[in-house]
Amino acid sequence: MTTNFQFSVLAEDGSARRGSITMPRGEVRTPAFMPVGTGGTVKAMYMDQVRALGADIILGNTYHLMLRPGAERMARLGGLHEFARWPHPILTDSGGFQVMSLAGLRKITEQGVTFQSHVDGSRHEMSPERSIEIQGLLGSDIQMQLDECVRLPADESAIESSMEMSLRWAERCKEAFGDQPGKAMFGIVQGGDIQHLRERSALALKDMDLKGYAIGGLAVGEPQDVMLDMLDITCPLLPQHRPRYLMGVGTPDDILKSVARGIDMFDCVMPTRAGRHGLAYTRRGKVNLRNARHAEDTRPLDERSDCPAARDYSRAYLHHLVRSNEALGGMLLTWNNLAYYQYLMQGIRDAIEAGRYTEFMTQTQAEWERGDLDPV
Repeated sequence: MTTNFQFSVLAEDGSARRGSITMPRGEVRTPAFMPVGTGGTVKAMYMDQVRALGADIILGNTYHLMLRPGAERMARLGGLHEFARWPHPILTDSGGFQVMSLAGLRKITEQGVTFQSHVDGSRHEMSPERSIEIQGLLGSDIQMQLDECVRLPADESAIESSMEMSLRWAERCKEAFGDQPGKAMFGIVQGGDIQHLRERSALALKDMDLKGYAIGGLAVGEPQDVMLDMLDITCPLLPQHRPRYLMGVGTPDDILKSVARGIDMFDCVMPTRAGRHGLAYTRRGKVNLRNARHAEDTRPLDERSDCPAARDYSRAYLHHLVRSNEALGGMLLTWNNLAYYQYLMQGIRDAIEAGRYTEFMTQTQAEWERGDLDPV
């Protein structure tokens, strides 16, 4: 495996790209979905299960890990890879989104963010330099700049001020990151739903010549068509030879449409969170196992799936587990959901390589539209 961080585009179909990120800890096949491991765990899953489903990379959350168990402690314990028994690539977010969501518990200045822990009320400071330092202590392979994310809708003046500060913080993060062989720091395009602000942000970050570029501040309350419009504006401005990461997205339909616009990487808590709440993602669309229609249904979620959770357990049993609040219900449905997301990503990659991505999108959406099996 390479000692450097490298990205290659292996095939293109329209704007959709099939690529490969290589780094010392392994290859990430793109387009890629990164399961979210907020606090050093992909909730309700064993790491070897996550790997067996096809995940090349997971996401760790800087904010949560700096509070528990703490970045310096994590470093003393060998870093996040050793701690969580995941020897493959890890991307860490900067902690900015979680800090910004604290509202009354934080104060933002040019220097950074001062915030109060939601765990014990202790006060912490997060500057761009400290965010990169923490991600380094965690041992992250791909580190994100600290940025300020504004929830939409918002006034243009607030969006512009936030975007400009994020650009200044990106410069500081780049300097703090320095030259780390085999690792990368990504900048984050901001600008809300304002076209010229997105353009300014993307072009300014491009001039910084970073190893990768994320698009942030979407999937934060705006309709899907607004998100897609911002991708149409932003993606063509970013370097063709660098990976593009759409942060916090999303639904299977979001992923299909974003890949068509040139996105290479995704993360979202949706499949794991939905699984813990009784909702399954399948090739036939979403299935709510809380519904009484499943109480005596002996059929599996998906007889064609390679995942035992989808193939080997009856809907009646899954319904019982969910309605009884048994932990196994959330575990099985999370397993199913992550399996479906990785199945979708493999289908996307194969379709781009075959030059039939539009056909794949149409067929996949049509199967969702037909819906689940009829009740027994």
